Amino acid sequence: MMKGENIKQLIAVLPDKPGVYQYFDKNGQIIYVGKAKNLKKRVNSYFTKNFDNYKTKILVSHIADIKFVVVDTELDALLLENNLIKTYQPKYNIQLKDDKTYPWIVVKKEPFPRVFPTRQKRNDGSKYFGPYPNVKVMQSLLDLIREMYPLRTCSLDLSQNKIQQGKYKACLEYHIGRCKAPCVSFQTQEEYQVFIEQIEFLLKGKTYQLIQALKARMMDFAANYAFEQAQEMKELIAQLEKYRAKSTIVSSSISDVDVLTFETVNNRFFFNYLVIQEGSIVHAYTNEVVLKLQESSAEVLSIVLPQIRERFGSNSKEVLVEEEIDLELPGINWVVPQIGDKKKLLELSQRNVQYYRLDKLKKEALKKEEKGPDRVLLQIQKDFRLSEIPYHIECFDNSNFQGTNAVSACVVFKNAQPSKKDYRHFNVKTVEGPDDFATMKEVVFRRYKRLVEEGESLPQLIVIDGGKGQLGAACEALKELGIYGQLAIVGIAKRLEEIFFPGDQYPIYLDKRSESLKVIQYLRNEAHRFGITHHRNKRSKSTFQTQFDQIQGIGPKTIELLYQTFGSVENMQNAGDERLIEVLGKAKAQILKEYFKNSVA
Repeated sequence: MMKGENIKQLIAVLPDKPGVYQYFDKNGQIIYVGKAKNLKKRVNSYFTKNFDNYKTKILVSHIADIKFVVVDTELDALLLENNLIKTYQPKYNIQLKDDKTYPWIVVKKEPFPRVFPTRQKRNDGSKYFGPYPNVKVMQSLLDLIREMYPLRTCSLDLSQNKIQQGKYKACLEYHIGRCKAPCVSFQTQEEYQVFIEQIEFLLKGKTYQLIQALKARMMDFAANYAFEQAQEMKELIAQLEKYRAKSTIVSSSISDVDVLTFETVNNRFFFNYLVIQEGSIVHAYTNEVVLKLQESSAEVLSIVLPQIRERFGSNSKEVLVEEEIDLELPGINWVVPQIGDKKKLLELSQRNVQYYRLDKLKKEALKKEEKGPDRVLLQIQKDFRLSEIPYHIECFDNSNFQGTNAVSACVVFKNAQPSKKDYRHFNVKTVEGPDDFATMKEVVFRRYKRLVEEGESLPQLIVIDGGKGQLGAACEALKELGIYGQLAIVGIAKRLEEIFFPGDQYPIYLDKRSESLKVIQYLRNEAHRFGITHHRNKRSKSTFQTQFDQIQGIGPKTIELLYQTFGSVENMQNAGDERLIEVLGKAKAQILKEYFKNSVA
């Protein structure tokens, strides 16, 4: 059955109900997950609309199968979509990526729990607080905890059996007053647990509630004439109030609320998210998402927001935004403040987004400047009439021997220097005989079809080793891909170093001493060297296999092994009996020796 007919049949059985659809490629891999109010209308639109976005066209071209799940409401569809994207991470869905691993504070699940920072969140029953994008904030919390509470820092097994057996001795931490030595029963589990409960209140950002609880205990101690314990409580309260005064207090009238602002610039979605608890900012997170299929703000937030709230453990029902968002999320009420402290919070979040975006773009520009010899690249830009600096240049060269073993090479220069890890060979697949134009068209098409499909960056300049014919063939490939005009392309003829531009009748000639010409010649020569090396290896391998494929008892796999081990017949003949037996085994080594003997005779 033809692919188009199969897709039509799949769409025909889709219901007019809310749900989640999944697109699969020919290998059975999920490549996209989406939600819809009406499954049939939404899926059908992919195959009836004309999309401007090239990546959407590529997605549609790869759909080989469609599966769907019907749900009761749009909200159920949203939750299911999120779970599927998180599980399968499909190629064409946006992802919330972060190159940083933010630290957490863990209260370890063990007798007499330790409290310490970690970057690995394990499913071990321990309690994790965070993560903390600002490490200084986390460190100040830990310093406060260590100053207020004498907790153990050792990793000893403090089970009751071990303690009762008297296996441990009080260490230096006890003698300097930083631990109460539960290891030798100087502190009970119940006394220690009181510290842990207070620490968890603090880590949850509930400093006000903790202070009130400590004040109540202080008054109880004082009423019972336990003045020493009351003094301890007073000192703890003083430290907490000092810490709270240093925290980012935004308003004593605002309790638990989150704040969200965002900006979309080209295909980049920048956002800031603030988590406010008891009037203080406990988490501030700024990041960006790269759009893949021109997603709307609501579509991005439907994926990103649940992940952020889960990451920071936010349960706030009220989320402040700049304008009403057409998105229904569980447990969230969008609020657009006009005046007062909430409006100021929104403006603070907006400034965070703007600073982050400007800083990110500035750093990217500086990084580009640092990367390469800009003087040479600027000269190439000028000489080749380019709209942007050619930080990334690729060059193609074809090789064949009397019409056989046709290969092509692509070499990559970044910042005017070879990037050898990006070099590629192409074995020509669709061209019969020595057709240089068709070969060039095939390899250029294959190269950039793959880059586009994988979302990789395209070069600013393509150099074709050849004249008008080869250049025209390469241009045809780019036109078929729909990217012609998005990147510059030129041809260079070997004899007089003529530079051809698409559509120009006459070539240009660069000064022989020009740095631009030297870089292009270096590119061309490197492409030729790389292609010839691969071609010789292929030809040698082909000749080698032809010579031995008639030997009874020596099959294709053995020939491949011989080629990889010895490289040539001469090396094989000079290898000696022991080496041949080591590589082939006794029986096959004997067959080969007999062949050499008869061929020489």
